[in-house]
Amino acid sequence: MEAIVYPILGLGGLGLIFGAGLAYASQKFAVEVDPKVSEIRDALPGANCGACGYPGCDSFAKGVAKGEAAVTACPVGGSECAIALAKIMGVEASTEAKKIAKVICKGDTVKCKERFQYDGIEDCVAASMISGGSKACQYGCLGLGTCIRACPFDAIEIVDGRLARIIPDKCTACGKCIEVCPKAVIDMVPYEQDVIIACNNNELGKAVRQKCSVGCIACRICVKACPFDAIDFDNNLAVINYEKCTNCFVCVEKCPTKAIEGNFERRDKKREQ
Repeated sequence: MEAIVYPILGLGGLGLIFGAGLAYASQKFAVEVDPKVSEIRDALPGANCGACGYPGCDSFAKGVAKGEAAVTACPVGGSECAIALAKIMGVEASTEAKKIAKVICKGDTVKCKERFQYDGIEDCVAASMISGGSKACQYGCLGLGTCIRACPFDAIEIVDGRLARIIPDKCTACGKCIEVCPKAVIDMVPYEQDVIIACNNNELGKAVRQKCSVGCIACRICVKACPFDAIDFDNNLAVINYEKCTNCFVCVEKCPTKAIEGNFERRDKKREQ
């Protein structure tokens, strides 16, 4: 009997000693955690996309708590998240309008000429390494899906004519597509913006017309037609000042090449309201 009891007591005693030692060590060497970090982490969407500039939501939460990261730096969470973080930190949040990514190109395989037939890897970066890609317009979307594979929210699709298209209601403005696009043809625009200059070509009008039927030809008709002085002209390309633009659609109607995109159905619905 003693041969069984003594070993059990000995093991039990060692267990108590080691347990007490671990309890003491956990208190002695405990790392203090700012309670704000947990609150901030709970208020974040948890996408861990890295669009804020930090490797994940945990790191971003620590950055906000230390005052190193702005409360508005999470594009996925948007304004609601920014307001929640601002409340935790006791600061004011910016009320900047929500933005989404937009492919600034309408030159599909019908409207934009091809210089050669590309039969390589289905990747825009790979295709662009061969003379800048097959499209005659060196500023156009190649439509081979590199942005789709980079998007963590399934917010991009390839439509007929081999053009990438952003799905507005799914886009979180994380910027991943912009980072990987070799043609720099994706930009951020206000979510509520109906009128967009859907061309990225900085060449002279004659050169543009020879390559693409829906490119901006630098005619400046839109600049003159805009009743709100919301369109500027820079480097052979029309540029909309979104702060001035009222989405009146005058420029969309006047553009001779239809390089300015506008959803007329959305305009008509707003007028009915």
